[in-house]
Amino acid sequence: MRDPAGTTHIDVYLFPAAIGGGRGDIDEVLVAGRVLEGAGARVRILRLGGRSLPGAAADLGSWPRFSRVGRIRSSRGWAITVSPSWGVTAAPRRPGRLGGAGPWAPESAEVERCYGPERTVHVSFEEFARTLSSRAQTIERYREGGWTRPQIRRLTRTRRFRREVAEFRVAYRRFRAFEVPNVLSVFPGFVRSEVFGREFPRAIQTGPLWPGRFPRRIGRIPSRWLWYVNSPSATRLVPGLRTGLSGPGPPVRVGIRGRLAPHPGISTEGPWRILPAMSPQRWERRFATAGVRIVTGSRSLLDALEAGGPFLYFNGVTGDGRRTRRHRPEKLQQLLRVFAAAGGPPARVRDLRSFALARRVPQIVGAARTPEWQLGFPRTVRVQGYLPPFDSANSWLVDLLRHVRRAAAEGGSASSLVAELRRGSHGRRPSGSSGKV
Repeated sequence: MRDPAGTTHIDVYLFPAAIGGGRGDIDEVLVAGRVLEGAGARVRILRLGGRSLPGAAADLGSWPRFSRVGRIRSSRGWAITVSPSWGVTAAPRRPGRLGGAGPWAPESAEVERCYGPERTVHVSFEEFARTLSSRAQTIERYREGGWTRPQIRRLTRTRRFRREVAEFRVAYRRFRAFEVPNVLSVFPGFVRSEVFGREFPRAIQTGPLWPGRFPRRIGRIPSRWLWYVNSPSATRLVPGLRTGLSGPGPPVRVGIRGRLAPHPGISTEGPWRILPAMSPQRWERRFATAGVRIVTGSRSLLDALEAGGPFLYFNGVTGDGRRTRRHRPEKLQQLLRVFAAAGGPPARVRDLRSFALARRVPQIVGAARTPEWQLGFPRTVRVQGYLPPFDSANSWLVDLLRHVRRAAAEGGSASSLVAELRRGSHGRRPSGSSGKV
């Protein structure tokens, strides 16, 4: 099948699902759909037999709308599917532990049945900035579990640790679908990891998938802050926020969106307002005009960077006192690296690092109310280590569509195309240069 321009028709099927507790995985799939639609593909959500969408994806009212279909009517072209972690959400049932089929497995199988495996490319978006070696990820598991550095150092010298690293590597390859010949496992981030790329050469590392919601800067309202919450430990910030906002200076109201557990410090008498449900357009304007944004995870962080202006970041913590540990710290670590390289003042880097640990919150919030603090944010940051089109997942998706059209026109196969794209992802940018965000 060919479109009016004479190029091979490409059908894109979206499989939105939430991997963790947040909705960022769903947003990522839908943003990818928008990018591919803008590049000329026909994009739909396929759910066979009228089944409801899984989990949080069942409520798509606040996201961009795509046509929903219950069956594939025509399959004479090629297909691309987009899912979060295809090896978890869309892979078929497999033998062994944790081998159950994903919630999108029937749809993924139906696409391959209709188009053929060699005319189907699965795009799998993996966790943002989680490009650690097997050894580092094994250490992270113990660190987040509360082990001290001396305990971990002793553990790393043992045969048990080496065995766990080897077992992790095998499981990681399996659940990231590196062995599936028509799956492209995409790992967005701010900084490309050579170590990760060497250990997992079939991984595709790209810059961020930018939301595309804030193409122009809008004037901010200094007295209106916004707090996007998606961490059970976010209540630790409440006392410090309340103290920091009650000091001298103009009053500030904090609009809260997300899942904040009940807390006695949150009341209608304080500087808080729990925001009601609102349309995507209203939410985007509210976000764009906020004086300061407190964000979490990866998607709202990218929103904050794209919108420009001051922000704070909190992705959750465990432990207490000196034993407090950040949850999934690699997002913040990569952020601070590119933030500092873009000219972010050292004091602002320290504030972002401390706030993410729920430390010095009153002092940081008090300072964040001042124009001097708010002006210390660079207008752009640069991702590091990626060659175009890998410097953003947006440009990579457009390039992928071009490659799929070429393969279709030349009678190529999905497995050959995926192998080619995997090899091509290892180009290394000269030291000291980077792609601009």
